[in-house]
Amino acid sequence: MTNAAEIKDAVRTRYRTAALAVTDTSCCGPAASSESSGFGADLYEGSDTIDLPDAATLASLGCGNPVAVAELGDGEIVLDLGSGAGLDVLLSARRVGPAGLVYGLDMTDEMLELARRNQREAGVDNVEFLKGDIETIPLPDDSVDVIISNCVINLSPQKPDVFREAHRVLRSGGRFAVTDIVTTRPFTDEEKADMASWTGCLAGALTTEDFVAGLEGAGFSHVSVEPTHQVGPDAVSAVIRAIA
Repeated sequence: MTNAAEIKDAVRTRYRTAALAVTDTSCCGPAASSESSGFGADLYEGSDTIDLPDAATLASLGCGNPVAVAELGDGEIVLDLGSGAGLDVLLSARRVGPAGLVYGLDMTDEMLELARRNQREAGVDNVEFLKGDIETIPLPDDSVDVIISNCVINLSPQKPDVFREAHRVLRSGGRFAVTDIVTTRPFTDEEKADMASWTGCLAGALTTEDFVAGLEGAGFSHVSVEPTHQVGPDAVSAVIRAIA
């Protein structure tokens, strides 16, 4: 079985490559790399992203649109787990307005640099990008109203820690609203050892039953998993909601 450190290094390498592909101005620019056109970019309405920097959309490697399902309100504090180039953070900042605040948490320096550049270009002030791991969130207890995430939790080799940390930082009654990959069957140890499949968001994905059990074990209630579209022969993208 591949260990946690190897998985995190491989994930960091993949997302570093994606960030650098978008920022590379040599040759043909961002479009020259297939890594920079994540399949998540097609899941947003054009009107939502029309006035955001192109790099925020080009580096979208998600599997859904969590902002569309999070029901964000004015003045709320939001945390995006694995915020990448900042697309969902910038969209959330609009929803919560000047009285709200959106944190973007990512472990990859190059993605954080790209996200902060996108923030400056978009002229958005109510945003703060943090470096850190989603298994050890660098925020105080009971400090967040809503947690969103876009196809990132499946990449963690320590999902129970992610669920516990998410519950810790959410205020009582806070909302967990993420899009992620769930599998229709448990994967074998051999399949889970495929690093390309891990970084491609499949080998580390949980079944619906395991996702629900993991959230409930961390203290969440009203957990629901709603499949949205097929992403592989044994996997679907889904909207996962829960209450802290």
